Amino acid sequence: MRLKIAHQTRYHFAHPVSYALQQVRLTPKSRQGQTVTNWSISLEGGKEEATFVDQFNNQTQLISVSGEARELVIIAEGEVETQDQAGIIGGHGGWTPLWLYRRKTPLTAPGPTLRKLARGLGDDFNDDVARLHGLMALIGQEIAYESGHTDAQTSAEEAAAACHGVCQDHTHVFLACARLLGFPARYVSGYLMMTDRVQQDASHAWAEAYVEGLGWVGFDVSNAISPDEKYVAVATGLDYLDAAPVSGLMFGPAQEGLDVSVQVQQQ
Repeated sequence: MRLKIAHQTRYHFAHPVSYALQQVRLTPKSRQGQTVTNWSISLEGGKEEATFVDQFNNQTQLISVSGEARELVIIAEGEVETQDQAGIIGGHGGWTPLWLYRRKTPLTAPGPTLRKLARGLGDDFNDDVARLHGLMALIGQEIAYESGHTDAQTSAEEAAAACHGVCQDHTHVFLACARLLGFPARYVSGYLMMTDRVQQDASHAWAEAYVEGLGWVGFDVSNAISPDEKYVAVATGLDYLDAAPVSGLMFGPAQEGLDVSVQVQQQ
């Protein structure tokens, strides 16, 4: 399947900004199951200072804003060829050792709710893949998909205790529980083509866990499936902070507004 993607991020500053630096991860990966055929990132109100591949093998740009700017617009667009691999990505690569993906972070640190959830999974599974699918189903049952209750700073433990969240929260809960069960696990940010709409308000997130003898396997708790040809992976990391599409810092008193527009459609 060939997917056409357009992702626009627009920052509005209430007062001129003396300086800001944004870290941008908006270039999809070419890996098993997906090939980037063309991709570009254009800027309005900012300039590229550096580009590099980070420790998680994410294509990363540093974009600066200066000179009393009032707006920054980042437009990422292109086409990606995808195949249905039943969620299987395959062997581990890059510079980050596999054992690091067992490490907890502030957003994925397990508390009593997550530990109880992981224990509740039980051991009645034929293999590790079935066990992880069971974990995905259990999280979907226990934590309802509801927007408006959590934000980027909400931890997995907080979302699990509240019993609701969005794809970011589902992913963090899966990572925390999978690591408790002994699996290396990582956060994935990217895109999902929906069947009922082209225009979306945000990108998507899901998890990948490493299974011995098989490699990385994807799990989308929010949609209760392993990613197929409608998914495009962009960035990976230990949690959202490592894979956020845009993050950064700003100097000055300005308050910012943010508008995000994402379009994903079959070409």
